[in-house]
Amino acid sequence: MSAQRSQTLFGHRWLLYELTRREIFSRYAGSAGGLAWTVLQPLAQLAIFAFVFSQVFRATVPPAYTGVTYTGFVAVALWPWIMFSESVQRGMAAVAANAGLIRKVALPCELFVYASVIACYAIHLAGFAGVLVVLRLTGENIRLEGVPVALLLMVPYVLLATGVSLALGSLHTIVRDVEHGTGLVLTIVFYATPILYPITFVPEAWRGLVMANPVAHLSERLREVLLTGPSLTGSDLLVTLACAAVFAAGLWTFRRLSPYFEDFL
Repeated sequence: MSAQRSQTLFGHRWLLYELTRREIFSRYAGSAGGLAWTVLQPLAQLAIFAFVFSQVFRATVPPAYTGVTYTGFVAVALWPWIMFSESVQRGMAAVAANAGLIRKVALPCELFVYASVIACYAIHLAGFAGVLVVLRLTGENIRLEGVPVALLLMVPYVLLATGVSLALGSLHTIVRDVEHGTGLVLTIVFYATPILYPITFVPEAWRGLVMANPVAHLSERLREVLLTGPSLTGSDLLVTLACAAVFAAGLWTFRRLSPYFEDFL
C-alpha cells in the first residue's frame, strides 16, 4: 500500500468504525431475536451436520483427538468457515449495497468492504467464543490455552476473506452474475475442505491438493490448537504470506476497477 493510500485509510479510521458499527447493529434491526440469531442459526446447522454424519454416516473422530466428540470436532472448524463465507458474501455486495452513499460522498469505496468483513468476524467471533465455552462445560476436550494461538490463526483467515471480498466486490459491481457464481463456488469449497470430516478421509493422492487450499490448512490447524495442543508451525507463516498476497491482489484489483464503479451503480 502506498503512503498516500495508507494515510487516506488512516484518515478515515473513524468512518470505518462508524460503518462497522452500523453494519453490526443494522444486521438484525427489527428482529425479535436480534444478535442471538448469529448463534442460533449456526448451532442448528451444526446439530444437523452432527446428526447426519455421526448417526447416519457413522463418521468418527481421529484417535489423535482424545476426549472429543464429532460435534466438537466439527464446531471448531465450522464456525471459522461461517465467518469466512459470510464475510465474502457480504463484503462482495457492500459496494452495490451502498451505491446511494457512494454517489453522493467522495470516500475510499474499500471502506464498505472492510466494514462488512470486520462486522462479520466481530459478530461470529463472539458466538464462537460462547460455543467453545459451552463445549468445554459439556465435557469436550477444548484447550482454552489454545485460544490465543487460534486468534493468531484467524489473522490470515481475515486477510484471505478481505482479499477475496475486494476482488469479487469490484467484479460484482460491474458484472452482477458474480454473486450467483460465488455462492456455487463457496458450496464446492465447503465440501472440498475437511470441515465436516478429517483430512484422513481424503485419498492420500489428493491430500496435497486439498491442503494447498488455505481454508483447509487453517481448518486443520484450528482443530489442532483447540483440541490437541497450542503451537505455531512454519507452515502457518507460509499460509499467512499467501493470504497476505491474496489480500494485496484483491486490493489492487479493487482499486484498478473502482474508478468505473459510478458508471454501474
